[in-house]
Formats: sequence, C-alpha cells, structure tokens
Amino acid sequence: MGVVNVTPDSFSDGGEWFEPTAAVAHGVLLMAQGADILDVGGESTRPGADRVPEDEELRRVLPVVRELVSRGAVVSVDTTRASVAEATVAAGAQIINDVSGGLADPDMYDVVARTGAVYVAMHWRGHADVMDDLADYDDVVTDVRRELLERLAALEAAGVRREQVVLDPGLGFAKPGEANWPLLGRLGELLDVGLPVLVGASRKRFLGRLLAGPDGQPVPPLARDGATAAVSALAAASGAWCVRVHDVPGTVDAVRVAQRWVSAARTD
Repeated sequence: MGVVNVTPDSFSDGGEWFEPTAAVAHGVLLMAQGADILDVGGESTRPGADRVPEDEELRRVLPVVRELVSRGAVVSVDTTRASVAEATVAAGAQIINDVSGGLADPDMYDVVARTGAVYVAMHWRGHADVMDDLADYDDVVTDVRRELLERLAALEAAGVRREQVVLDPGLGFAKPGEANWPLLGRLGELLDVGLPVLVGASRKRFLGRLLAGPDGQPVPPLARDGATAAVSALAAASGAWCVRVHDVPGTVDAVRVAQRWVSAARTD
C-alpha cells in the first residue's frame, strides 16, 4: 500500500504532493513502482496535528481518488469521517482505511455495511492532538488485541460482514516508542484472530529513535526507509496481509525477499 498524502503538513513529505495534479502523478508513479493499493488521505494524523474541516478534506481527496481510479488503481481512502468514506467509495475507492477504527464517527459502520467496502479498523484511542496522552497499557499487545476485538464485535453488530474487515495495530498512535516493538514481535497474537492484518510502520517516530546517532537525536523521516523495509520484510514473513509505506521500491524488494525466504523454508 503506497501512501498518497494530499496534505500540506504531513510528517513525512511536508506537503510535496498537496496539489491534486502532483498527488495523482505521485500515485501513478507508486503504481509503476509496484504498489498494489494507493492510500489517499486528506488529513494529517501526525502527532499534534489539528483537524481539517470536512469540506476541505473532501476537496482534497475526491479529485485525486476519481483520477487514480480512472487510471486503474485500487484506491483506499484514509479517513475517519463517514461522509468522506461514503463519497470516495462512490467515486470508486474500494477500501476505507479508518485510523480511528470507527470511534471518531458513529456513522462510519453504517457506511461500511451499506457500501460493502473493505474496512481497515486501526487501534486508536484519540485524535492526533491528544493521542500521546493516552498511552497507558498493562500489556500493550493484550490491550490492543482486546480493543480491536471490541471494534470487530461492534462492526458485526452494525451489519458489517467479517470478511470485509482488516485489523491494524496502530503503530505510533497512542504508543510511545518502545511500546511498538512488542506489537511487531508478537504480531502472531493479532494474526490469530483470523483476519487480514495491515502494518503501518513507515517512517514513524519509533524507527527514528531506534536509528538515533550518538547525540541521541532521532534520524529524520526520510532516513527511516531502510528500517521501514526491514519491518516490511519481517511483517510479510510473519503473515501480514499488507504493509503501508511511503517508499514503495525498497519495500517491494524487501517483501520479495521475505516471500522467497518463507517459500524456501517450507517442506512438502
């Protein structure tokens, strides 16, 4: 899943593809580089980010979704708003990638049920401006798994079919640096639920901290792609359905290696 940020304030690319024409060109490039899905988002979810008005989010994403769909892309919309999800699915998006897992908008599950779109339910405890204050866990893996199962139960109660749902542990969202590693190392505990799992580690803060130099300063986002590719390979080898990344070529190579590694380890 290649990231197409249609925002002026993304933590990773600083609005490089904010204008629709540039966003579409970037999406087309990601497809050519091997992305199977393009994840189009019009609202930054970086820590501390302010919310974008609904009409502005729609203005940003709708033309990009329409154009990418017309070019044959499988499009995911990265939104927490039911209205944006519904409008973009009507425009051809096939996946709703909701970082709030439906907690930000009570109408989201109805949209998912009515449209039949694939729905990525991410673990979430609050919007970007407050999420760093909500990182209290007994055991992060156990707690995240339990809270995602609560989302799954609510989805099914709302009429969403289980086969529509993908789970995402929400790396970096209400999780301090060290809390992310158990979620990766124990990914099997989430895979055991029996649903596809999306892993979104790309360029996140916990990777920057891991790669910090002698001065203790985290490396900047663009210097985290090698580490992202390593996470992608390990996640793929562990059984993840998809990895969401900014740098597609490095991840495609890493996942190919992981596939061959796992295949070679199998015995008849």
